[in-house]
Amino acid sequence: MNEENGMVTEANYGDARALEYSRRTNLLEQFAYKYSLQDRDEPNLYRHLFDYKHVPKIAFNHRTVPMQTPAELWITDTTFRDGQQAMSPFTVKQIVHLYDLMHRLGGPRGLIRQSEFFVYTEKDRRAIEECRALGYEFPEITSWIRANEKDFQIIKDLRLSETGILLSCSDYHIYNKMGLTRSKAMDKYLGIVKSVMDRGIRPRCHFEDITRADFYGFVVPLAEALQKLGEEYKMPVKIRCCDTMGYGVPYPGVALPRSVPGIVYGIMHYAGVPSGMIEWHGHNDFYKVVANAATAWLYGSSSVNCSLLGIGERTGNCPLEAMVIEYASLRGTTDGMDLSVITEIARYFEEEIGYEIPPQTPFVGRNFNVTRAGIHADGLLKDEEIYNIFDTAAILNRPATVAVDVHSGLAGIAHWLNTYFRILGTENAISKQDPLIAGVKEMVDREYAMGRNTVMSDHELLEMVEKVNPEMYKKLHELYHKA
Repeated sequence: MNEENGMVTEANYGDARALEYSRRTNLLEQFAYKYSLQDRDEPNLYRHLFDYKHVPKIAFNHRTVPMQTPAELWITDTTFRDGQQAMSPFTVKQIVHLYDLMHRLGGPRGLIRQSEFFVYTEKDRRAIEECRALGYEFPEITSWIRANEKDFQIIKDLRLSETGILLSCSDYHIYNKMGLTRSKAMDKYLGIVKSVMDRGIRPRCHFEDITRADFYGFVVPLAEALQKLGEEYKMPVKIRCCDTMGYGVPYPGVALPRSVPGIVYGIMHYAGVPSGMIEWHGHNDFYKVVANAATAWLYGSSSVNCSLLGIGERTGNCPLEAMVIEYASLRGTTDGMDLSVITEIARYFEEEIGYEIPPQTPFVGRNFNVTRAGIHADGLLKDEEIYNIFDTAAILNRPATVAVDVHSGLAGIAHWLNTYFRILGTENAISKQDPLIAGVKEMVDREYAMGRNTVMSDHELLEMVEKVNPEMYKKLHELYHKA
């Protein structure tokens, strides 16, 4: 019996499995499929989908595969590897603090399972050592390396148990970038993975550009060959499905190579890779990064790879905080994750790192739960459940608020001020009878009397608060930073 796949083998013919009884479907399933490497002289660039002169096409063949959501789901992180390639490099202090926040967010079950680091500079290695000194089991520290002896030795010296290895899968990379054929690329990749495993290090194989790769002609044969290596070395081999250009599509019935359900199901069903060894890594070039990651979970991948705030190359990676919320939505529980840490992470990025989060960004942007329309603001003040997605104050430590306009009145301005400075419901809360609120309202009313028809920005209101009562403004800022 194969415990990880939940299958009982009934018959074998040669190397190909024939029939297996599935504990998932309680049916005999045919497994007599064998896909061999399909070498070719010229690359297959899927020009019917990617002609480069037009928006890439989404083709349907109406073939669907079953959802096979794993018993366990988790998140892995690439903030300190893929993520920081899109911004100024973090300092060691910042890496350690963010790593600590991720540990707290992931909760006692370690649902943020791993975090990957660069290892090339002295700063990189010091960050690894200082994060390791915190003594946390999760997130496990992993790495990403180039395929050379020097990098292998760095991983060994750092005592890391797992490392990522780049195995580019599409003919764009194999033929046009590396100047190889598929057979030569496969030989090269297997040699690299062997070298890593010879040193006792678990390989995490990054199948780069999988959504433009020949799935049955290269991806499945490579994944199957890697599984055989794992059996030979008695060491698990992880397959990371890298949607490098964001071409993945979550819809049922989409044709390969763009089908997320087809890729995950095929890696598991045809190459025999168990769910726990499949990881999805997506980019957001076509606005599908969160839907694709959730779809990968639903169709058999235990792991989705993310970065804090979605930072990363070009349009970025899958936002880690989005998948934390998605996990809670799919499972009906946070399983011990502390979602309020999401707000701490956002504040740290803005206040300590100087990263500007677009204000409308879900869950972390300053305005994500701010109601601006006058009629909506009236409803929110009467019952915030009418216009707030969930109890953001209790779950994310982010109370819902309203934007100020001509209809806000004293109550609306007081509500804005108390929520902006995070003193709503505390002993420091400012009542609508306070002279400060009256002074701000007088300035707001003057704006609209002169013909203004848009809501007041936070910046404008802060300037008004400072003009009306500079000492109170200073005190409020002190309270804000203590909150």
